[in-house]
Amino acid sequence: MTAEAAEGDRTLPLSHGGPIPTLGFGVFRVPDGEEVRQAVRWAIEAGYRHIDTASAYGNEEGVGRAIRESGVPREEIFITTKLWNQDHGFDAALRAFDRSLERLGLEWVDLYLIHWPVEDLRGESWKALERIHEEGGARAIGVSNYMLPHLEGLLGDCRIPPAVNQIELHPFNFGTRRPLLDFCSASGIVIEAYSPLTKGQRLDDPVVSEVARSVGRTPAQVLIRFALEQGAVVLPKSSNRDRIVQNAQVFDFRLNDDHLRRLETLDEGLATAWDPTDVP
Repeated sequence: MTAEAAEGDRTLPLSHGGPIPTLGFGVFRVPDGEEVRQAVRWAIEAGYRHIDTASAYGNEEGVGRAIRESGVPREEIFITTKLWNQDHGFDAALRAFDRSLERLGLEWVDLYLIHWPVEDLRGESWKALERIHEEGGARAIGVSNYMLPHLEGLLGDCRIPPAVNQIELHPFNFGTRRPLLDFCSASGIVIEAYSPLTKGQRLDDPVVSEVARSVGRTPAQVLIRFALEQGAVVLPKSSNRDRIVQNAQVFDFRLNDDHLRRLETLDEGLATAWDPTDVP
C-alpha cells in the first residue's frame, strides 16, 4: 500500500458521536500537574487530536488545563474519560460524571466509558451513561475491558449500544482476542487498543524488531501500525517528547500481509496489567 493509502485511516465512524481519531494519546500513570500538562501539550503539538484519560488516573484536571492552553479549538480535540469501579450504580455514575467534567473544566466529553465490568452494578451504570449521552454530556458512550459475555449481556438489555470497547490489544494477545474482535465488528462496536506497546515488555521481540528493520521504523511504530491495520483505534502512552512524536509518525507506511502474518504468530495471551476474562 502507498503512503497516501495509509493516510486514509486517521478517523473511524462511530455508531453514534463519531468520527473518532484512530490515533489517541493515553495518559495512564502520568502524574497530574505539570507532567501531564506538558505531555498533553507535546502530544497536541505533534498532531494528536484524541486524548484518553480516566477518573482513576487522577490527572483529569491537568489534561483539561493542557487542552484549554493548547489554543486548539475544543471541537477539534476528541476527549475520553471513564467511570471508575467505586462509582458504579445509576445515581453514583451520574455524580461521578459531573465530577469528571468539573475536573476537566469542560461542558461535555466526546466519549465516556465504563472502565471495568463491575459485577451486578454495571447494568445500572449503563443506564446512567445512556442518560448522560441523551442529555449531551457525552457525545458517545462505550465500555472498557468488556469480554464477550459482558457485551452479550449489555446488548441484550440496553437502549443505546456501546460505540466503543477499549481493551488491551497487541500481537501478543491478538489471536486470543480474535473472537471478541469479530463480535465487536459484527455488532458495530469500534475496538480501542490500550497498551499497544505491551508496556515495553515485548519491544525487543525478534520478530517485531525484524519487521521494524524491514520497513525502516521503530518497534513501537510497528506495534502501533499493527493495531491500526486491524481497524482499531490505538492509544500509545509516553511522557517522553521524542517518543510522543515518533509514535505519531505511523500514517505514512503500511505493514504488508507477510508482516501481519508474522506478527499474528506471536500470540501468547499476554495481559500486561489486568485480565477481565474471568470477571462474572
